[in-house]
Amino acid sequence: MDPEDIRTAERLLGHRFSDRQLLARALTHASVADSRLQSNERLEFLGDAVLGMVVCDYLFQRYEDLLEGDLTKIKSSVVSRRACADIAQELGLDELLRLGKGMSDHRVLPRSVLAAVYESLIGALHVDGGIEAARRFILKGIKPIIEQAAGSGHQFNFKSVLQQDAQQHLRYSPQYIVLDEKGPDHAKCFEVAVEIGTRRFKACWGPTKKQAEQQAALEALLELGLAERAAQGEIRLCTPPRASHQVSDPLLDGA
Repeated sequence: MDPEDIRTAERLLGHRFSDRQLLARALTHASVADSRLQSNERLEFLGDAVLGMVVCDYLFQRYEDLLEGDLTKIKSSVVSRRACADIAQELGLDELLRLGKGMSDHRVLPRSVLAAVYESLIGALHVDGGIEAARRFILKGIKPIIEQAAGSGHQFNFKSVLQQDAQQHLRYSPQYIVLDEKGPDHAKCFEVAVEIGTRRFKACWGPTKKQAEQQAALEALLELGLAERAAQGEIRLCTPPRASHQVSDPLLDGA
């Protein structure tokens, strides 16, 4: 592996490796490795566990007034594939990852690949520098995501928020309708809209049905006044939910 890439990786991780071969393996995708044992997959397995432990410990210490269920929701959102992939991309880890020709031809790497390199580097940090080296790296990137998730009230599960409000205030449950799909089987995109009663909300596209459903649920929450976009673009729930008493008649009547 290019020595300059190794130095760049060490700078991003804030750790000088005693075993630089370990760092090189963490940045080696299975598509270019001689065998899967020489790829970052085993380190990814370890890093996933270390990430979960560090986040759980931080949440337990930081949010003493939250119950287990709320802590679990926050943890699930901040160690998600999306969050890990976003951190990896922000750090530029995709530029350091060694890929086989088929993978390197992709303009945008799949989230699963980006999340995997983030977790494999955590695993390498833990092996080379111990838990504190891994903890420093994890919390530096993930604290802002934790704060956002804890303060938002939704933990990025917009479907759950919409379902709960509908159960409390409306006679109908949200229904998710697939309107269209495009692309080859291995890379399809889906267009999904939410219907509540006879009212259909703005449709959204997503790389999976689940992601499209989450975005469609968010659009419904925004239209209903149950959520709003803050100045930096983050989503916050409205408290108390302003729309609960405003939308019941239009929803039921289809107006």
